[in-house]
Amino acid sequence: MRLLIIRLSSIGDIVFTTAAIRCAKEQIPGVEIHFLTKKSLKAVTEANPYIDHFHYHDNNLAETIASLKAANLDMVIDLHNNFRTFRIKKALGLPTHTYKKLSFQKWILTRFGWNLLPDTHIVERSLDPLKVLGVQNDGKGMDYFIPTSVGLKANDLPTSHQAGYIALVIGASYATKRMPVEQLIQLCALIPVPIVLIGGKEDTQEGEQLANTDKVKIYNACGKFNLHESALLVKGAKMVISNDTGFLHIACAFHKKTIAIWGATTPALQVSPYYAAADLAGGKEMTYNSIVPNLPCQPCSKYGTKTCPQGHFACMKKQDLSFIANKAMQYYKEA
Repeated sequence: MRLLIIRLSSIGDIVFTTAAIRCAKEQIPGVEIHFLTKKSLKAVTEANPYIDHFHYHDNNLAETIASLKAANLDMVIDLHNNFRTFRIKKALGLPTHTYKKLSFQKWILTRFGWNLLPDTHIVERSLDPLKVLGVQNDGKGMDYFIPTSVGLKANDLPTSHQAGYIALVIGASYATKRMPVEQLIQLCALIPVPIVLIGGKEDTQEGEQLANTDKVKIYNACGKFNLHESALLVKGAKMVISNDTGFLHIACAFHKKTIAIWGATTPALQVSPYYAAADLAGGKEMTYNSIVPNLPCQPCSKYGTKTCPQGHFACMKKQDLSFIANKAMQYYKEA
């Protein structure tokens, strides 16, 4: 069977699909896994050994459909479920099984605060379309694979950080998912061990502002490394503090203890840190979800927004920084 799995974006959402990809490959006899994603996100899965053939969408839907037709596929598993994937499925004319986005339930939650969502993580719901093929969750969590050609040089980290550090992910796709720099400065001051700041080029200036408060303790890696190299920095960390963004889920795939900082979004949207069953064996604590309590406006968005709809941004500005720092040191010492 030639099975096409579709997830066009984003980094974290693609990482969420990796359990489904692995389980399909390992549990369906003789299956040939084809995977479609955006060309700009090629790196996220390019080293995944459970994918046999890669297809990339580069804003030309006709070319994408033509390429997929030439692959002589047998079935489509749509884990994105938007208008573009609808057009792809219609053009291919193959048996399809589609992930349920539960957009209405998410809208009700963010608009009225009524949680009608099932208590099922997105990773597990991504496996639902594969049940018709007998695929079950193997409990091994998510995957992130780094090409063997990628590595960090000995001098990529300061000597002061080579014995151990906390990775602090400061970026996110929307402003209301990012902890403001003023809070980050206070948080870094409360953490007594080396810190590596993780983020893209767009986070470089904020990273420099943070690093300038303590150039010995804080190393700004934002914008200096590509996705895989930054993932290696996450993998090498003792523990990871992160906003709701892709590197949070990459850290989970590497079995790292995490602190998730929640602003506009919350774990109620079923996007909390997700771990392998073995990580949680014996009641082991792997993550702490840092949420400001008793905020009726949270979550205000399923993706995040450019500005706080209420204007106060209390979900980030009222975070308990002392507790986060103490929890981070607990996880750091346990590592």
